[in-house]
Amino acid sequence: MCLFVLFQSDSCMATFQAIGKLKPGFQGAQMNFIDEGGLFLLSNNSLFGLSFTTTDKDVTLFLLAIVHLSTKRIVWSANRASPVKNFDKFVFDDTGNAVLRTGGSVIWSTSTANKGVSAMELQDSGNLVLLGSADRIVWQSFDHPANSLLSNQNFSEGMKLVSNPSASNLTYYLEIKSGDMLLYANYRNPQPYWSIRRDNRRIIDKVGGDVSVASLNGNSWRFYDKSKALLWQFIFSDNADTNSTWVASLGDDGFITFYNLQSGSSNGNSPTRIPADSCSRPEPCNSYEICYNSNRCQCPSVLDSKDKCGPGIGFSCNESQGSVELVNAGNGLSYFALGLVPPSSKGNLDGCKSSCLANCSCLAMFHEEKSQNCFHFETVGSLQGSNNGSDIVSYIKVSRNGGHGRDSGGDRGSKKKVLLVVAILLVTTLIIVGLLYVGIRCYQKQNGVLVDSPKEAEEDNFLENISGMPIRFSHKDLQIATNNFTTKLGQGGFGSVYEGVLPDGTRLAVKQLEGIGQGKKEFRAEVSSIGSIHHLHLMNSHFYLSSFKSTSEHSTSLGPLDLNSCADFSAVRLSGPR
Repeated sequence: MCLFVLFQSDSCMATFQAIGKLKPGFQGAQMNFIDEGGLFLLSNNSLFGLSFTTTDKDVTLFLLAIVHLSTKRIVWSANRASPVKNFDKFVFDDTGNAVLRTGGSVIWSTSTANKGVSAMELQDSGNLVLLGSADRIVWQSFDHPANSLLSNQNFSEGMKLVSNPSASNLTYYLEIKSGDMLLYANYRNPQPYWSIRRDNRRIIDKVGGDVSVASLNGNSWRFYDKSKALLWQFIFSDNADTNSTWVASLGDDGFITFYNLQSGSSNGNSPTRIPADSCSRPEPCNSYEICYNSNRCQCPSVLDSKDKCGPGIGFSCNESQGSVELVNAGNGLSYFALGLVPPSSKGNLDGCKSSCLANCSCLAMFHEEKSQNCFHFETVGSLQGSNNGSDIVSYIKVSRNGGHGRDSGGDRGSKKKVLLVVAILLVTTLIIVGLLYVGIRCYQKQNGVLVDSPKEAEEDNFLENISGMPIRFSHKDLQIATNNFTTKLGQGGFGSVYEGVLPDGTRLAVKQLEGIGQGKKEFRAEVSSIGSIHHLHLMNSHFYLSSFKSTSEHSTSLGPLDLNSCADFSAVRLSGPR
């Protein structure tokens, strides 16, 4: 019976940690492997594992990742942008397709259904492959890199290595394009900031040729043309051990860094980084700030303001042409993309400035005096304080109001924000006051403490001052006189009549109204009715009235009453709140 339950239960099927290969029909979630740290498939040499791995920001969310086990470094991930929860499943189904599901949605798939896949294997190289007949590779993770490349992993045209987002939500990517390998800042229009062809640290093995594929081999990054001929080598470490496993990782800071997975500590990692100059990255400093070699950041004086460093305008197509102007950002400045992007135009400085002003998407321009090249940029990263860029003139588009980055558009935006805040406060205040009023009214109704209107209060005060009016007693006085309405004499109309005795010994009868809807109007009608009755038993008598739920503290006396001679109290109907 235990074996039957084991093979029938999906959760039980997924609790076996496999080594080397998995067969179709496997499925499992992080919860099934919680005792294994999420690890469910090991390579044969146990260097790498396929597992559910927690994210850095939230330990309740998980990545399906290949991990180098001794260093805990993630070398590949299927779902970086869409982490899953601990009950979400990874499924390697009977059709040969591998999918990752969250809820009812598929967030990642190998798209290999019905392609003859017979097994999934995690190889000793860290490559996850789906195998067909005769161990033919149908799909492999090496063809779909994330932000890292492993030793002997081919990086070819059409692939991209993409970083995790930076603090400003900017990503970087590496690709082979036009016979070169370049790093880009992933702006709306991407801007390159490094090229292997322009890096003077490369060793040239063959003059000419275009890069088609690159691969980490030993302590060097090797670049080949389409015929597999070696063009260049980039030596990144003095450790020439060919058995070392290296990983090149593109970080969220824009650097490519090299790590030795065999070292077991950071001491074996390479100090070499790409690019070599930290200021040649898109964001070593904030946008528009100048980066110097000592990693010092400084705002150009023309943009310096109390709030922040910037021109005070957004995408300039939102501004009218006459409301902006170009200001000189300073001498000896450069920009990381210069030399890697084609010029926007050629001509003198005045022509370059005019074309930038006429182009609403141009936020900054650079002009090379020697080549007469003019460059326009619609997104601006950090500027470079360059010793060899003295022939470059840089201009930034700002508002004409001379606000050093603070323009009328910004003021209008601030005013709108202030008005919005004021409106929200007013509405919130009105809602709170309304809720308080409703709450007070409900409390008064529930506790029988309703306040008379000014008109009613004035009328009551007027009646108090007229001589000959009936005596008024509090409801509490009547409760004491009737021993809390215990001796019932009769019932009729809208309430019952109870016997009572005043402190001076006077016997009385009190009618207590029990109808919920009885109010002052009905009370007055009852008093009027009593006053118009001519009856033997009401002569020289007292009769008192009390409401069921008194909304005031007074009741009314209508003169003495001989209880022994009163034949039918129920015939006397008095009502009202008093």
